[in-house]
Amino acid sequence: MLNISTNKLNEKVDISKYMSYKKAFNKKHFKQFNRLLISFAIICIIVLLLPWTQSISASGAVTTLTPDQRPQSIQSPIPGRIEKWFVREGDFVKKGDTILFISEVKDDYFNPNLVKITGEQINSKAASVESYGLKVKALNNQISALSKERVLKIKQAENKLLQSKLKMKSDSIDFEAAKTNIEIARKQLNRAEILEKEGLKSLTDVEQKRLKLQETEAKLISQENKFLASKNEILNAQVEITRLKASYIDKISKAQSDKFTAESNQYDAKVQVSKLENNRTNYEIRNAMYYIKAPLDGYINKAIKTGIGESFKEGERIVGIMPANYDLAVETYIDPIDLPLVHIGETFRVQFDGWPAIVFSGWPNVSYGTYGAKVIAIENFISSNGKFRILLAPDKNDYKWPTAIRVGSGVRAIGLLEDVPIWFEVWRQLNGFPPNYYQPKNSDNKTK
Repeated sequence: MLNISTNKLNEKVDISKYMSYKKAFNKKHFKQFNRLLISFAIICIIVLLLPWTQSISASGAVTTLTPDQRPQSIQSPIPGRIEKWFVREGDFVKKGDTILFISEVKDDYFNPNLVKITGEQINSKAASVESYGLKVKALNNQISALSKERVLKIKQAENKLLQSKLKMKSDSIDFEAAKTNIEIARKQLNRAEILEKEGLKSLTDVEQKRLKLQETEAKLISQENKFLASKNEILNAQVEITRLKASYIDKISKAQSDKFTAESNQYDAKVQVSKLENNRTNYEIRNAMYYIKAPLDGYINKAIKTGIGESFKEGERIVGIMPANYDLAVETYIDPIDLPLVHIGETFRVQFDGWPAIVFSGWPNVSYGTYGAKVIAIENFISSNGKFRILLAPDKNDYKWPTAIRVGSGVRAIGLLEDVPIWFEVWRQLNGFPPNYYQPKNSDNKTK
């Protein structure tokens, strides 16, 4: 009721006489309520002063520690057609076990005796290589024989040249002697003619001297012919040496040419043998690829290609396999604003989907159902979802992760940061500030 008049009822009416006043303003009840408020205020102040662990949260999934332990698919390096399955989905296979058999779809490899035929071709070409080798050896022997024969023939011709030179020397001496004899015969004829004019010699003696001069001139001509013939023999011997050299050079060159041709054919045959051996090896390896085998111990997840007679291309996925032995890890994504707060070796708490947990993000020690993890890898490039990927491995100093966890299960990760009072954390949350930026204690030395 409003006091709009000058008459104040609270001054004129004594309400302490009424029962309602006594119940509302009982002193004992008021004291208890004040004590409750004071206690609540003290508890709030104490709570605000308690430590609170700042954290960042992220979601992710269970994965494996190394890439070769993650689910993978088996491909065929060659195109083919499915003929027979040896396993079913969910079966456990060991490394090297046959999963399925495929057949060929390329007409170049339809012949089942392709390896055998290629081996026969290799044997034929190898025999050709050997034949060319024998031909090269025979030509080498022929070249060696021609070289020796050339030496002997040239030596023989040189000896003949030497004989011709000696004969020419002998004929030149005889020719000079004939010149001397003809001079003597002329002088004797002149003396005989002078003595015949003086009457000291008869005409018969003069005629004899003239006859002797003519005989001497005839001998001179004969010796000159012999001398010229000897010179001609020397020239013939020199020509013969030149001819022999040219002839044997031509023969040896021809033999060498045949040898080089045989060697070239031999090398070409060796190249063909190498190609055929490579083809045979490829055919053998290709035949082994008709049986698709397990690359590791694991479980058959899903048959991607299913039907008998279904064709596929090379490199196309056929069946999925999950390795039997793997080390669990957690793949999670954090916001870019939280990236500076995460370092290699930082501690995270992880909560697995379907696993009971009671989580107090600010008090990790009193949480139940969470497990420790360490940061082992931070991706340096942003992912397609606008966040940065980090990889967490089990903390060896914490509880062991459950064995029932499977790869692909959902995970909620909580990154533990700096310890601050609760009042500071409330003030930070109300103002929308990020967690405190900090560096690990031993990071400065590593950075330097």
